[in-house]
Amino acid sequence: MIPGGFGVQTDTLKPGKNEFTFTGYNTHFLSEKASLQVLVNAGSKVYYCAEVTAVLSDNVLKAAVVLPDTLPSNEFSFYANTDIDGTVFVEAPTISEGFVLDKATTKGACDYRVKTNEHAGFGFPFQPIIIESIRNLMWHVPMWFTMFVLMIMSFIFSIMALGSTKKHETLDVHFDNIWKHDLRASSSAATGLLFCILGLITGSVWARFTWGAWWVNDPQLNGALVVFMVYAAYFILRKSVTDEEKRARLAAIFNIFAFVLMVVLLMVMPRFTDGLHPGKSGNPAFSKYDLDSSLRTVFYPACAGFILLGYWLYSLNFRINKLESENETIL
Repeated sequence: MIPGGFGVQTDTLKPGKNEFTFTGYNTHFLSEKASLQVLVNAGSKVYYCAEVTAVLSDNVLKAAVVLPDTLPSNEFSFYANTDIDGTVFVEAPTISEGFVLDKATTKGACDYRVKTNEHAGFGFPFQPIIIESIRNLMWHVPMWFTMFVLMIMSFIFSIMALGSTKKHETLDVHFDNIWKHDLRASSSAATGLLFCILGLITGSVWARFTWGAWWVNDPQLNGALVVFMVYAAYFILRKSVTDEEKRARLAAIFNIFAFVLMVVLLMVMPRFTDGLHPGKSGNPAFSKYDLDSSLRTVFYPACAGFILLGYWLYSLNFRINKLESENETIL
């Protein structure tokens, strides 16, 4: 995990001396090679050097900063810089009082150096809330990508089934028309439903470690559960109709509406409602805050790999269903 700033504890900031505790994650404040420097930022390029009063551990330090009466902003950021970790920072919503705000203030109280560490090689980006659980990104998100691909396939096969007609009773033509498309639609939907279940499980585990509960009232979580129930109803419908042609057409119509509902519940509605998922309510998703270049080199191949796995499972499922259907026709 790449080092990051975890949090800052401080009382109300005011002109004069202010003490605070800075907490990092995977940092090296105690190292002799660290060359530790702590800064407080108050606006555009205005930094004040803080005096390190105590280093409690590699991840926790205490510092004090003297702030002048006039500042360009009352929004503060706290930085800790070492030769090992580079610069880690926390944008802390601290309370301030007694300052005169003058945006013309441009000069900081001290000269400072900033050493960056690019952390060569693969590394998970630091996220204050997600932390190590970001590793689940390689599992949870590809599950949903794979499900979407399989449900798109099922949607297309259902449209093809509605456009097919029964011309002959011979076995080959039987499977070359509506029955073949119906079997492909149900096989891909069944495989997609499997990845939907895996997505719900991995998402629930992730929610437990980041949001504190196995399930929360999030529109995307609730929508995913509804999608699962709708596609489960699709298979119940198939089992309730014995006539093959009628079953194929009814299932195709239901599957088309199920796909449209899935797009609305998972892609449209969450973007217009408040939620905890990244990409909702102003939370960034698939950006520099979630992924870095080294992580993308693993994440995108993981998505491609799971999609290929999903297609392979679909092809096996279709072949099994086709053989079973052929045996039932012969018998």
